[in-house]
Amino acid sequence: MISDRVRPRGPFSLHVSVRTAGDATRTVVDGALEAVVDADGRPELARAQQSADGVVHLWAQSEAGLARIRAALPLENDHSEFLARFADDRLIGEATRRLRGLRPLRVGSVAQALLSAVCGQLIQSSRAREIERNVIRRSTPSLGRLHMPPRAADLAGYAPAQLRALGLGTRRATTLVRLCRTLDLEALHAIPTDRVATRLGREPGLGPWSVGVIALQGLGRYDHGLARDLGIVKLASALWGRWVEAEESDALLEPYAEWAGLASVYLLRGMAEGLVPSAAGNEAPHRQRRRLVA
Repeated sequence: MISDRVRPRGPFSLHVSVRTAGDATRTVVDGALEAVVDADGRPELARAQQSADGVVHLWAQSEAGLARIRAALPLENDHSEFLARFADDRLIGEATRRLRGLRPLRVGSVAQALLSAVCGQLIQSSRAREIERNVIRRSTPSLGRLHMPPRAADLAGYAPAQLRALGLGTRRATTLVRLCRTLDLEALHAIPTDRVATRLGREPGLGPWSVGVIALQGLGRYDHGLARDLGIVKLASALWGRWVEAEESDALLEPYAEWAGLASVYLLRGMAEGLVPSAAGNEAPHRQRRRLVA
């Protein structure tokens, strides 16, 4: 086993950031993140833990595995500018102060982010996670109870009917398989977010929220929000005193501009923890049907 020590750029709390990070490929054990990573096509167990001085300690079996676990952690994504700019924001100001070390983690592949996006459309988040786990466990090799992140090739071989048997609706299954077969998903890393959003937005079955999941979880980008999440729609309705259409809620993320993705994470997490004004009476977003559109 080999190791590395990394001091994050800017405020970062692994404890805060991994609170909702568990899936079929990774879990949290005693505050440490344990994950099966794709080490040049082989499943490999890797681990990350943060010490009291802020340094993040990484362990893996190989250099390739170490690079993968490091890539999953946003250690270089200094968001100090975001925290300073919005410290007094009426919606997320309290969340930026109380959750200042929060950064969304990347999943093991863009294909996994796409899978998470299509599973999460229009259903309870607990059911979405169950379907995602089912697909990953059927698609990739395991080490113990964790599985390697799926690659596009792992998902492209399915027929939509096979995915339907695992719980994924036909339309969403068709979208997933089509994109895994026709698009080089990992190549999206080299493309600016606005072009990624335009390209993916042309695809039937993908909408602004799905693009936001792919940008945040797959590409590690902070400039495309989780637009039209039901939690954000509910907050807009509470603030404006009427039920709003999903697209109207885009106005809540507009002021955050190039930080819209990270702002949506702080907004939703802040709502769940009672840190957002006018949201205290709302149910936590993760307990509801999460989106109105794809």
